[in-house]
Amino acid sequence: MCSSVTRTSGVDGMSFSTVAVLGLGKVGLLAATFLDEAGFEVVGIDQRPPRQATAFPVRTCDIGDVAVLRAELAQVEAVLSCLPYHLNRSIAETAHALGIHYFDLTEDVGTTQRIVELSETSAGLMAPQCGLAPGFVAIVAASQIESFDVCRSVRMRVGALPQHPTGLLGYAFNWSPEGVVNEYLNDCEVLEEGVRKWVSAMEWRETLYVDGTQLEAFTTSGGLGTMCDSYEDRVANIDYKTIRYPGHMDLMNFFFHELLMREQRSLAGQILTNAKPPVSDDVVFVHVSSEGHINGQLRRVEFVRSYLPKHVGGISSTAIAWTTAGSVAAVIEMVRKGSLPRNGLLKQECIPFDAFLATPTGRLFDE
Repeated sequence: MCSSVTRTSGVDGMSFSTVAVLGLGKVGLLAATFLDEAGFEVVGIDQRPPRQATAFPVRTCDIGDVAVLRAELAQVEAVLSCLPYHLNRSIAETAHALGIHYFDLTEDVGTTQRIVELSETSAGLMAPQCGLAPGFVAIVAASQIESFDVCRSVRMRVGALPQHPTGLLGYAFNWSPEGVVNEYLNDCEVLEEGVRKWVSAMEWRETLYVDGTQLEAFTTSGGLGTMCDSYEDRVANIDYKTIRYPGHMDLMNFFFHELLMREQRSLAGQILTNAKPPVSDDVVFVHVSSEGHINGQLRRVEFVRSYLPKHVGGISSTAIAWTTAGSVAAVIEMVRKGSLPRNGLLKQECIPFDAFLATPTGRLFDE
């Protein structure tokens, strides 16, 4: 399931230190700051300079120009893409051609499948899906699975929401509208009674409570990452759902399917972002539960957290920004340390949870 640590790759083992961070929005800027504080030589790259001063150099260029991108990445040992998912395929292919490490935050299934293909011949490490979900949530789930003699089910639930919701949707677009629309419309992979299958998004609704707050959860695409591939023969039931305030799913089904906005994804994202712009006071709910047998006894294990905004890296950060940036920064720290493979494919479920929490940024998740 998980490969052993490899200490040789196209990037020279323990000397791994230079990282290009592509995309300097809220998540990218914070991820670059975390890595800079961890002692990496960071260069930030975007089409426009960030609005605030940085402790690391920033270069502006047309990232969509493959020749320009290749010239920039030829100067570093690793690249972290914090760009929209549709740009990641060419970035991953460029990193593969240069033999450098590649990290991203994508939840897009097609993009990840291409990166898996590239990893079969990669000199560096190919590490997609290093954010919150997929990403951190898979690390938590894997640690729960390993605690059982036999695990029968894993339920992974994550949602980034406004602390003070307004209107019927009860939502604010603190995450990429392209990514959210993608998750709401693309099919979702699950394991159900030992059978690997695809199901529709925005179905299988359930009610759950976190800190006394009633919430709903429903299927969305991409959150499982490579979990089905890793545990198909070990765990009978695995699924991922997005958490929202009650009523959200019905309204989104009406918007996308009855009004046919599924046929105009870009416009749908624009309409939703204009109606529900980002907020500073958000909350990230994480609810991971697993059931199985330990010493012949049926047990249930839960990891339930509400993450709030923090002042980290000298930046006042939303909860979704620091949880996403902190997760990928912790993974990159672990690769430099040598506690994770240095080539091939890195699956998030192969990352030890305790070692993750022991990193400087990983500790933020345990405070």
